[in-house]
Amino acid sequence: MARFKLYFKYGAMGCSKSAQALMCRFNYIQKGFNVLLIKPQIDTRDNENNVSYVKSRIGLKAECLQFSTDENLLDLYNKNKEKCDVIIVDECQFCTKQQIEQLRDLTEFVPVLCYGLKTNFKTELFEGSKRLIELADSVTELKSICKCGSKAIINARIVNGKPVVSGDEILIGGDEKYEAMCYYCFKKALEKK
Repeated sequence: MARFKLYFKYGAMGCSKSAQALMCRFNYIQKGFNVLLIKPQIDTRDNENNVSYVKSRIGLKAECLQFSTDENLLDLYNKNKEKCDVIIVDECQFCTKQQIEQLRDLTEFVPVLCYGLKTNFKTELFEGSKRLIELADSVTELKSICKCGSKAIINARIVNGKPVVSGDEILIGGDEKYEAMCYYCFKKALEKK
């Protein structure tokens, strides 16, 4: 039986997922715990001089380790377990199903906190998010708002000022490529095409 828990904290873009992950990291460090902060290699937005970072829109930033989609996270933990009391994963939606299962297995040794998007711009679950919803002990929504003031649930990909629903699932970007929207604003914007 697992001693620790697997947490999934998700929300639409702009809901402070990375900021929350970094604040959680700070709290653990402040209490004397060693934190293994990791993110998928596909997210290269905040890398500087061959160093990977988790960075929030509000300016919080911390160095992290990156992993590829074919990397075994049990092996990554084993390489770092002497200095790992907790694992925090940013952009967890990009994990594979197998990697989420590996994170679940790691809760035998440490708590694992995952932060990421639930759905892609087509309003479909990411592979990693789907498996987290199936396996996590705790699933928590972090709220974001639409420009109309309603709760945002859609990660709309914006091309030429309008949302699109076709294209590759993964296109790394931030506010320049995506907008958090409520369902009704998203539907209305699609109908304007």
